Amino acid sequence: MTFLATNGHIPSAIVSDRAPLTAALAGGGNGGPAPAGDPAHARAWRERIVGRRPAPPMSGVHTIGVLEGEGIGREVIGGALDVLAALETALPHRFAIRRAPEPAALAARTEMPLSARIVEFCEGVFADGGAVLAGPVAGRFVYDIRARFDLFCKLSPLRPCPELGAAGRLKAEHVRDVDILVVRENASGVYQGQSRVRSTEAGHREVEHTFAYTSAEVRRIVQVAAALAADRRGSMMVVIKDGGLPALSALWRDSACEAAAAAGVACRFANVDLAAYLLVQHPHDLDVVVAPDLFGDVLADVGGILVGSRGLTYSANFATSGAAVYQTNHGAALDLAGTDRANPAGQIYSLAMLLRESFDLVDAAAIVEAALFDVWRQGWRTDDLPEAGARLVGTRELAARVAEAAIRGTRAHVLTKA
Repeated sequence: MTFLATNGHIPSAIVSDRAPLTAALAGGGNGGPAPAGDPAHARAWRERIVGRRPAPPMSGVHTIGVLEGEGIGREVIGGALDVLAALETALPHRFAIRRAPEPAALAARTEMPLSARIVEFCEGVFADGGAVLAGPVAGRFVYDIRARFDLFCKLSPLRPCPELGAAGRLKAEHVRDVDILVVRENASGVYQGQSRVRSTEAGHREVEHTFAYTSAEVRRIVQVAAALAADRRGSMMVVIKDGGLPALSALWRDSACEAAAAAGVACRFANVDLAAYLLVQHPHDLDVVVAPDLFGDVLADVGGILVGSRGLTYSANFATSGAAVYQTNHGAALDLAGTDRANPAGQIYSLAMLLRESFDLVDAAAIVEAALFDVWRQGWRTDDLPEAGARLVGTRELAARVAEAAIRGTRAHVLTKA
């Protein structure tokens, strides 16, 4: 299949005025991927991809490999690691932090392929049963690391937090109790294709991009999506483009129908433009959304409108081997680097997801998420989430407040267990 490069535009729209502040919810919110005590959310995601629960490390120490990324990466990763350090003050879990031997941004800036040192670093982390926590980075880096380790499945949870009900552009009642899981195919498709640039006889530059999907590649991602839907509300929407990409859409349609029938879940199809509309206009109608890489990438970013800010978005990339890389869904924001304005919440959420999915530390993940909710309940915000009466702070202070709340949470957890 071949794409010729073209320019496109997505018009913006004003959705609503901001709604009044949602009343604080006693005991925490539901903005994270897995409320405590919810086994379908807490444990099934990784298991549905890998086929088994993570084994506890023989040493008792969980290994986390850190790729700082570039731009705001150092700041948001630093905030997440501060929260992790807070957990260790009261919980029995221990973590070994390994930092990459060279910046991931080096390959991104120079357009070089994934370096042997980064590959070796990640291989060592995965061999020790660990997971990688990655900061935002531009360029080919994220796509190359997915291809190298066959991180074929990307999960992006979209669950708005009630404590931020007045901070977003959508009315609080419109997004209340929304719970969507975007499942994106990572290892093939447009982002793993090949480009060629040439000059025409008329002197114009022509760009050709080719990519392919096999039935096996599509089958494995829709089977994961169907299994996840069976654990949730029993429905999945498959994103295609019938008229524009008929052969590709037919492959996804056929594979998804088989997977849905085998899992006993409802299956519907939507062209990508309609899917974007449904995501914003009728989010409560959606459960699991599965899509090829390009479509899934766009839709997960559009989902930032539902949760209030791209700074709150996060995801995980999984291989059947158990290897996993956790990240934010937003970019490196080079213009914000060093300004102390980046929202660290997406990176902190990705840490909580890592603890839950790769280490089976459900209690620790719940404490991290509850700490975020506690800080937001007190009115603390970064400036991407402005609202009347909010107390705006920078990256460092918000992360520090989440770390303090996590310490309180760990103490309360220990007392509850005692």
